[in-house]
Amino acid sequence: MQLSGVMQPPAHRILAFDSGIGGLGIVRALRAMAPDVDIDYLADTAVFPYGEQDDTVLIARIVSLLSDAIARLRPQAVVVACNTASTLALDALRAACPTTPFIGCVPPIRWAARLSHTHVIGLLATRATVRRPYLTRLHTQYAPDCTLIAHAAPGLAELAERVFRGQPVPDADFEQELQGLFAHPDAARMDMVGIGCTHYTFVLDRLRALSPTSITWLDPADAVARQTCTILQECPPASTMRLEPPQAWFTARPQGASTLLARLPSYGFDTMALWSEKTFCPQPIAAAAP
Repeated sequence: MQLSGVMQPPAHRILAFDSGIGGLGIVRALRAMAPDVDIDYLADTAVFPYGEQDDTVLIARIVSLLSDAIARLRPQAVVVACNTASTLALDALRAACPTTPFIGCVPPIRWAARLSHTHVIGLLATRATVRRPYLTRLHTQYAPDCTLIAHAAPGLAELAERVFRGQPVPDADFEQELQGLFAHPDAARMDMVGIGCTHYTFVLDRLRALSPTSITWLDPADAVARQTCTILQECPPASTMRLEPPQAWFTARPQGASTLLARLPSYGFDTMALWSEKTFCPQPIAAAAP
C-alpha cells in the first residue's frame, strides 16, 4: 500500500515458525483470511525433523531461536506452526517472552471427538507428539468418552517435504507410514483422524486416497489461522521501523533448495535466506543450489 509515494507499514506483522515447510500450510490459510498481514517465516532446518529430537535439547533450542527472532524481527505475534514445538515448548516460550502472544498448533482431539459418531478417533503424528503427556491431557479433558488411536509415523514428515518439492513418492511409502494406524484392533470403527503434524497438510490428499472412505481427515490449519486473526485484532499497529519485506528464513540450507524456492512464491515469499544466530545479515540461498 502506498500513500504520496511513501511505503506505509502493514497494520500487523507476524512470525510463523516450524522445523521445515509444514508451517507454510498455516501461512497459506493466514494469507487467505488476512491478506494485508505481513508474515515472516522461520524454518529450523538445521535440526529437522523435530519429532525425532531430544526434548530437553529442543526446548532450549526453540526458546533461544525464537527469543532471538522476536528481538530481531519484532513480530506482534508468533505462530508456532509445529505440533512438536507447541506441545513441548509453548509454556517455556511464554515464560521467556511474556509480552509476545504465541499461537500454538496442537492435535485436533477436541474437534475429532465433537464430530465422531463412533467415538473412535485417530491421530497421525510424530513420535514426540504421540508419547508426550500433553496428548494424554487433551484426550482426558476433551475426549474422555472416545477411544483414541494415536499412531506415530516417523517418516511421514520427510515424505511431505519430498512431495512439497515435487519429488515422486510411491504409495507404498505412505502405506508403510499408515500401517500402524489401521492395524489397531478398533480401527474398523474409527471415523475421524486428525493430523498432528503440520507437514501432513501437503500429503493429505494422498492419505485420504489410501484410507477407507468412511474416515474424515481433520487439518487444524484453518483453525490456527482464525485464532491468529483473533489475537491480531487486539494487537497495536506494527512498528514503523520494520519496512523491509517479509522473508522466509532457514537455519540451514534446505535440501532441494532450487525446487523449494520455486514453490515459495505461492506462499508469498520471493526469496529465501539463511538465518544466522551470530549476525542479522541476510545470506540469500541461490536458486541453483541442489
